[in-house]
Amino acid sequence: MNISRIEQRVLHVLAQGGRIEFDRSPAGRVVDVTCYTRDGFGYPACTLDIFNKLKRKRLVQSRAGRPYHASRLGRERVRARPDNR
Repeated sequence: MNISRIEQRVLHVLAQGGRIEFDRSPAGRVVDVTCYTRDGFGYPACTLDIFNKLKRKRLVQSRAGRPYHASRLGRERVRARPDNR
């Protein structure tokens, strides 16, 4: 599976404990996303387009309406970097 550089960076943030919070429209579709690191800082590289790509590839998941996190598949697909814990 090919994952772009930006998608890899977002997955790194999520694999380290970050989250993607979202806003839904009245129809139930996600219309706005905000990515946070585990320290609570905003991560601007995560856009709605990147989020949709990660979701389509099943690399992120949400349970019971909670913020999105890296799925098991997403944690397996992320490439190792020295700053991963």
